[in-house]
Amino acid sequence: MSTDAIVLLKEDHKEVRRLFREFEGADADAAEVKADLVSRIVEALTVHTYIENEVMYPEVRERVPALERDILESYEEHHVADLLCAELDAMTPDDERFDAKTTVLIETVGHHMEEEEHDWFPKVRDALGRKELQEIGARMLEVRATAPHRPEQPGSLKKAADAILG
Repeated sequence: MSTDAIVLLKEDHKEVRRLFREFEGADADAAEVKADLVSRIVEALTVHTYIENEVMYPEVRERVPALERDILESYEEHHVADLLCAELDAMTPDDERFDAKTTVLIETVGHHMEEEEHDWFPKVRDALGRKELQEIGARMLEVRATAPHRPEQPGSLKKAADAILG
């Protein structure tokens, strides 16, 4: 398994996209399936945004100051995704806004992942060497082991509070 930070994040993106496709392909009346998929999406995004916010973004912000604006935008995009995940985690598929809110999450996160992969990651790769990306990736794997998996868990709540309160 690679410890390259960008490779690890792209693997997460691939899994999240797979879950998004499954949700979009689910029958309109498949409430149980949708509930399970949204639960898995929320968990995947909670872990993913946590390791990016706690490791990747601060490291890149320090090592590549030219990407400051991109990083701040990414923090805000994560904030929006975190809020949607928290709301979805408290909903059931019979809520009239469940599918709509999930669709907005899919669109928002899809845009964020595309921007990272096609714009931000190449800049990071150009600015940092292989060794630096492997060091960052190793740290991400360490943090992943203790990352919150649900929006209501303490680490996730702190992340949301930090985003709101600055």
